[in-house]
Order: sequence, then C-alpha cells, then structure tokens
Amino acid sequence: MKGTFPIEKFQTLQTPFYYYDTELLRKTLRTIQEEAGRHKNFVVHYAIKANANPKILNIICQSGLGADCVSGGEIRRCIEAGFAPSKIVYAGVGKSDWEINLGLDRDIFCFNVESIAELEVIDSLAEKKGKVASVCFRINPDVGAHTHAKITTGLAENKFGIAMSEMENAIEKASQMKNVRFVGLHFHIGSQILNMDDFAALCNRINDLQDKLEKKHIKIENINVGGGLGIDYQHPNRMPIPDFKEFFSTYARHLKLREGQKLHFELGRSVVAQMGTLITRTLYIKQGTAKQFLIVDAGMTDLIRPALYQAYHKIENISSEEPAETYDVVGPICESSDVFAKSIDLNKAHRGDLIAMRSAGAYGEIMASQYNCRELPKGYITEEL
Repeated sequence: MKGTFPIEKFQTLQTPFYYYDTELLRKTLRTIQEEAGRHKNFVVHYAIKANANPKILNIICQSGLGADCVSGGEIRRCIEAGFAPSKIVYAGVGKSDWEINLGLDRDIFCFNVESIAELEVIDSLAEKKGKVASVCFRINPDVGAHTHAKITTGLAENKFGIAMSEMENAIEKASQMKNVRFVGLHFHIGSQILNMDDFAALCNRINDLQDKLEKKHIKIENINVGGGLGIDYQHPNRMPIPDFKEFFSTYARHLKLREGQKLHFELGRSVVAQMGTLITRTLYIKQGTAKQFLIVDAGMTDLIRPALYQAYHKIENISSEEPAETYDVVGPICESSDVFAKSIDLNKAHRGDLIAMRSAGAYGEIMASQYNCRELPKGYITEEL
C-alpha cells in the first residue's frame, strides 16, 4: 500500500522537497512520552542531528522532550526552537572552544565528555568564566550492535568515547578539578538497531561498571544510554511508530538503576524518520542496453544515505497506477554513486510523475549539500499544504 499524500498540492511545488507528516510526528511523540512515562526517572532527549528543520524542532520542543546536541550550531538551533538549556546535553568527539563556551554561557545540563584532553579544556574554559560545568563521561563499552558498520559506535576501535580501562582515571581527574562536576556516564552503541538483545547487552555492561564503581564508593547520578532504536525501512506503512514500549521495557528489565538515579535517552531516527518523505519528479525514462533508468530531479545532494551507506529507502511512483516495470532510480549529479536503487519494480513511470522516497525524515534534509551548485531542498509540514 502506498502512503497517503496530498498529490494535487505536491504538483504545485518545485521538486525536490521534503514532506513532513506532522500528524504522525505528534502521534510518535505522544507514544514516546506515554511509554517512557511508565518508568520512574526515564528522561528523553531528541537527537537534533537527525532533523533540525525549525518547524519540526518546534513541535518536538512542545512535546516536552529535551535536546541532544553534537555541535554549537545545534545548541543555537534548539534554543531558538524553545528548548530549555537545562534539558540540553552536548556530545561530540571534537568540541571547539567557542562551542564549549556557548554551552557554558547557556548553562546547559551537561557536556558528554569523550576524552581526558577535552575534560581539561572544559575545566580551563569554565574557570575563566567562574563557572562549574556538569560533565558525563562517554564510556566506550565495547558492545557490538547488529547494524551497519558505518553507524556502529560502541566498539573498542571506534573514535568515540573513553575506554573502560580509563573510566576510573577520568572520574578521579574530574574530582580534583574545581570547575567541573562529574554527574554521570554516557553510552551509545550505534544506530538503526532492531535487536533488543543489543540494548540488553549494554545494560549488562553498565550493571558491571556500576558494581565496580560502587566498590570504590563512586556513585552515579545519571546514566545516559544514547539512542539507536531503528525503524522499518522496508515497510513504512506497516509500523510507522517504532515499538517504544519494548524499547523502554528492555531497559527497565535489564538495567539495575540505583535509587534516585535518572536514565537518559537520546532518540533521533525513531522519532522523525517515518514522518518524512522526499518528493522528486521524473525527468526522463532512459532505455539502456539491458535496463531502463528512471532519472529524477533529486540527487545524492538531497538524500545522501543510499550513496553513503548503501541505505534502502522504499520508493513509490505516487502518480501512476499502471502495471509495474523494473528501473534503476538515479539522480542528476555527476557522480556514478548518485543512485537511489537498482532493479526495483515501480508502477510504469512517465516524465513528470512524482516519486516518493519514504522514511526520509531522519538524516535526509539535514545532510543535504549544495554540490554541483544545487539549491538545498525545502521542507514542508502538513499544515502548510
């Protein structure tokens, strides 16, 4: 079954563009709040990097979620959208001085620190401002995730985080500093994870680390387990809202939280992916020797995931009900990698047909570029059409 789109209104818009189903977004946000709310001290932050469209951020902010940022620009963007600085966590392996200073000036909730060197810089910058920065240490738990190699982040060889063997040393250094306050541990094992066993394995690792720290009388106020929950790219209509109930319940069952301890989540893709669709227009049907190409006006500049990750997005011809034919769907960019899909069946296409690339609300518009001097795609929400 194809998605339901306001096709007549789409015809009047310049393609390519992103369409965001805000009714689905609001349903997703309500589900997250309901399911997280079943568990004591669960706190959810939205990962800004997934989609920073101001109209989308405003809706997410109104739902009551906090924000997870990975740059100074994201901190600015989410504050402009209305997020309270006290609900902002700031991660990133390469925070520059101006970004750290911005976080300090705004009194954000905490910095997720990824190295001893970064800790020392934060302490120094905070001292100059006469402030005390709250920090969580991002610990690399060496937990593998059943996901794409490019989006796993919890293994020992990844650039992210502090090794478990350095954890106690980092905590000890922080305790000796006057301008930082250690408030917790942060973890993130990867993205697009559908196997709950991966999250259970993370819980078991955290349990072991907490036991070890408590033997040395080190107590943790906050545990941050990042995000990572995946979506169904193959069948976007079958389950448009991910199974947040099972996701949160997995942590409730397996993670041994201490009294008063807060558990933080940083959800991105699972919040916004299914509500977004890239709409593009057919330019040409090109007959090759052994195949036919459906050439559209969107390219890897508008949706880079297929070229970058070989990621799958369900593609639909929403203008046609004719019998299906087989196409390679490609864009206009002067790169051989500008391919959205190969040998897929679509309803017979003609010049001008509208093509929908589904599940593109996360890491779509936000990763767009102006390569080939192309304009950035616009994003429209339901209320605007």
